[in-house]
Amino acid sequence: MHKELRPPAVPLVAIDPYFSVWSTGNHLYDNHTKHWTTRRHDREESHGMVGMAVIDGVVYRFIGKLNYDEDDYEEPVAMRQTSLTVKPLSTIYTFEAAGVTLTVDFTSPLLLDRLDILSRPASYITIEAASHDGNEHEVSLYFDVTGEWCVHFQSQEIEWSRPAVRDDIQAMRMGTVKQNVLGRKGDRTRIDWGYVYLAVPGADKLDTRIGPVGMRKQFAQSKSFPGTQDDTRMPRAAEDETPVMAALMHLGKVGSAAKSQLFVVAYDDIYSIEYFGRKLPGYWRKFHENAERMIAAAIDEHADIMQRCAAFNELLIERAERAGGPKYADILSLAYRQAIAAHKLVEDERGEIIFLSKECDSNGCIGTVDVSYPSMPLFLLYNPELLKGMLRPIFRYAQSEAWPYEFAPHDVGRYPIANGQAYGKEMERQMPVEECGNMLIMTTAVCLAEGNVEFAEQNWELLSQWADYLTEYGLDPGNQLCTDDFAGHLAHNANLSIKAIEGLGGFAQLCRLAGKPDAAERYRAKAQSMAEEWIAMAQDGDHYRLAFDVPGSWSLKYNLVWDILFQSSLFPKEVVEREVAYYKRKSNRYGTPLDSRKTYTKVDWLVWAASLAEDRNDFIELINPIWDFLNESRHRVPFSDWYYTIDGTYVSFVNRSVVGGLFIRLMMDGQWNKSV
Repeated sequence: MHKELRPPAVPLVAIDPYFSVWSTGNHLYDNHTKHWTTRRHDREESHGMVGMAVIDGVVYRFIGKLNYDEDDYEEPVAMRQTSLTVKPLSTIYTFEAAGVTLTVDFTSPLLLDRLDILSRPASYITIEAASHDGNEHEVSLYFDVTGEWCVHFQSQEIEWSRPAVRDDIQAMRMGTVKQNVLGRKGDRTRIDWGYVYLAVPGADKLDTRIGPVGMRKQFAQSKSFPGTQDDTRMPRAAEDETPVMAALMHLGKVGSAAKSQLFVVAYDDIYSIEYFGRKLPGYWRKFHENAERMIAAAIDEHADIMQRCAAFNELLIERAERAGGPKYADILSLAYRQAIAAHKLVEDERGEIIFLSKECDSNGCIGTVDVSYPSMPLFLLYNPELLKGMLRPIFRYAQSEAWPYEFAPHDVGRYPIANGQAYGKEMERQMPVEECGNMLIMTTAVCLAEGNVEFAEQNWELLSQWADYLTEYGLDPGNQLCTDDFAGHLAHNANLSIKAIEGLGGFAQLCRLAGKPDAAERYRAKAQSMAEEWIAMAQDGDHYRLAFDVPGSWSLKYNLVWDILFQSSLFPKEVVEREVAYYKRKSNRYGTPLDSRKTYTKVDWLVWAASLAEDRNDFIELINPIWDFLNESRHRVPFSDWYYTIDGTYVSFVNRSVVGGLFIRLMMDGQWNKSV
C-alpha cells in the first residue's frame, strides 16, 4: 500500500512570493506557522495562525500554538491529527477529539486556465465538523491570524481597522503605519506594505475581535472573547502583545451531517511590481476595483471554485499516476502551488500579461531566464500565455539601450523591482550560451504549444541574433556560468553545449513555421553537424562527459529532453539510452547527483534526465528517491531543489518556481504540442 507522504513543509496559504505561509511540523499544531523565508525557530519569521475547537465545553487546539513566551504556559490539549493529504491546490488535515472529526481544508485556487481567479490574493480555509460517535456535540470554532503577516521586522508598527465588505461578511485588516509601497527588495524578504485581511461570511452566531495575542489564552480559559470592543492601543509594534484578528463561529449541535465554516485570508499589496519605471497593481485589479470587492467575489464564488479545484486535483493526480506512479503524483502535488506562487501576475501598459518570478532563496532576482527555463513545463501544459508573460520582460529589456550585449540577459531586476538586470553586468557574471539557449528553446516551446509562430515573429530580430551567437560560440562553450551557477564557472561544458544545439534546432523549427525554408535548413544543418561533433567530443565509454576535456567525468544531460519533446532527432537514440542506463547506476539513496563533482543533485534536472527514459519503470526508478528525500528530510523547509543525495542534507534553494519543471514527464504524451 502506498504510504502517505510526510512533506518537509506543508503549503497552507500560497499566493505569491510574499503571501506564503507554511507548516513545518509533522502536525499542524506542532509549532507556529511560518513564512517560506523561515530558517530559525524564533519569532522573526513567524506568520502566526491559530485554530481552536470548543467541543462540549472543552477547548482543543488544531492549528499552531497560542504562546510566544518562554514561560511555563501549558498549551490547550491538541486534537489528534489523523491524516494529512497534499493535493495540487489543497492541503487537507483531519483531526479527532471527543467524538468529533474536524476536516481543515487550505485551498489556494491557483487555476492556470482562470487568470482572474489565480491572480486574486485570497486563500480559503474551510473547517468542517462532524460527529463520528453517533452522538450530537456542541461545537464552536476559533480562528485567527496575526499582524506578523504584514511586516518584515517584528519591530515595525502596525494599525488595524474594519473595512466594510458587505452586511453578511465580517472583515478585519492590518497593515504597517509606514506604507513604503514597493520600498523593499531582495531575497529573503517579507512584505511590509499593503494590508492583510481576515474575512468571514455569516452574520449569525459569528463574533470577531481584534486584540492582543494574549486573547488566545483568555479564550482557551473562558471560551469567549474578553470584553466587547476591539483593542484600541495602536499603532504598536508587531512584537508588542502581537495584535491578532480573530473569529469565533458557533456551529451549534453537530451530528453525523457535517457543518462547516469558511474563513478567507487575503492580502492587498496596493502595487505589486515596478516594471521599467511603472508601478503595476496585481492582475486581479483588472476585475475588482478594491480588495473588499475582490474578497466578496471570492466568497460568492467559493462553492464553484472549490468544485473546480477538486476536479483539477483529481485529474492531475490521475494523470501523474499514469505517467510515473503514486509517488510521482505526490511530488507534483507538493510542487504545484509552490511553482505558481513564486510568481506575480500583472498587466503592462500594452495590456499584455507579465508573469514575473522571484528567484526565492538564491538571490531574489526577478524574471530570471534560467529560472523560467526549468519551470516552464507546468505552464506549457496548462496555459502557454503565462510562459509568454515570463519572456516578454526579457525581450523588452534586451531591445533597450540599457542592455549592452549581443546575447540574452539573465534577469530584469531584483523582486519586486523589474527595471534592469541586477545579477551584475560585468562579463564575469554573464551566462551568454545559457540564456541564449534558454530563450530560443522557451520561445520555440511557446510557438509549438500554440501551434503558430506569431510570438516569435514579434521578436524575430533578437531571436536571430541569439541563434547566430550560438552558431559561433555554442558548440564548445568558453569558461562561463550556466544555470547551475552554484557549481562555479566551467569551460567545455557538454550539457551546456546540448542546450545550444537544441536552441538552434528549435530556431530551425521556428523558421519553418514562419515560412523561411532556407533559414530553417541552414540552422537545422548547423545543429545536426554540432550534434555529431558533440558525440565525438563527449564520448567517455559507457556515458558522456561533464566537460569535453575531462575524461572520467559525467553529468545529467537534462537538456537532451528537448530533442525528444521537439521531435528534433538531432542526437541518435543510443545517446539517450546510454545516459539513462548510467544515471541508474549512479543513483544514491536520494537520487542521482547532478554531476561527478559533488554528491548533491538538482531535483528539476533529475526529473528532466529521468524523463529521457522511454521505459516508465526506468523513470519511476530514477524519481522515486525524490519522494524519499521529501518524506525523510530532517530540514523542515518548503520543497528544496538542491540537496545531497547521500544523506538528504538540504543545501539551499526553497520555495522556488523551478519545481514547475517536475511536470515535464506529462509532456511526453505530446498533447501539449499543437503544431503537430
